[in-house]
Amino acid sequence: MSDKNKYNKTGRTARNDDRKGGFKPKDSRGRPPKPRDSKPADSFSPMDEDSDYIIGRNPVTEALKAGKSLNCIYVNSAAGGSIAVILKLAAEKGVLIKKTDDKKLTAMSGGASHQGVIAVGACAEYSTIEDILASAKEKGRPPFIIICDEIEDPHNLGAIIRTAETAGADGIIIPKRRSAALGHTVFKTSAGAASYLPVARVANLAAAIDELKENGVWIYGTDGSGTDYADCDLTGPCALVVGSEGFGMGRLIKEKCDFLLSIPMFGKITSLNASVAAGIFMYEAVRQRRIKKIM
Repeated sequence: MSDKNKYNKTGRTARNDDRKGGFKPKDSRGRPPKPRDSKPADSFSPMDEDSDYIIGRNPVTEALKAGKSLNCIYVNSAAGGSIAVILKLAAEKGVLIKKTDDKKLTAMSGGASHQGVIAVGACAEYSTIEDILASAKEKGRPPFIIICDEIEDPHNLGAIIRTAETAGADGIIIPKRRSAALGHTVFKTSAGAASYLPVARVANLAAAIDELKENGVWIYGTDGSGTDYADCDLTGPCALVVGSEGFGMGRLIKEKCDFLLSIPMFGKITSLNASVAAGIFMYEAVRQRRIKKIM
């Protein structure tokens, strides 16, 4: 690691063995020019169009009781009756709830009787951060994790998962809100990699980063203002944060990074597609780890 990257912003020496291991189970964005919360909570995004729908009160209730993996539940809370039971079950299971109206639900269901509620099922079960850390421990090597900060395009998320799996990453972490989920497009774009690479879906990405730090993982954000990625030591326990397509990393997530890394640009275009940039960073980590025979 070069001298200019020897210390992180808190002044601590950037040694990979400074943080202790062990696996402990445990928005403000303010980002101009377009605030993150400008998107209505009940909006229907194309990222949901290729997912499996569970339509109607009884089917959704049973899916929740059975513990089926759900991306979110669209609900007209004004419908009343057993909707309150569904909302209570969803809250207990930690399933994301998106409030909408009957017009949007009817469009989603293709005119079928939805009774005020539609659940969007995931194509696969999500993992946990503990699972990802345990997987790295079983392999006997430092954790290598990819964090996607609001990657909303399912094609980009699928491409990142595909590259991460081929690069030998231990897992992917995505937020529940404002992120593509494990739908059919993600699976297709990942060329099947989503079936093998653990994906953890968390309610609070900042808290997830704190959990990784408590388990000895250093956080490397990808940002144009950062240090040249080739000058950073990525051979220890590390998590690479890939920012969203339009905004990059959120302010809070950026502040939580131990280091910021950048890719040198020599042309007139000063940015890369999120999945392309992620691949470059990932394979720099692979290159360094192969030299040290970690992978």
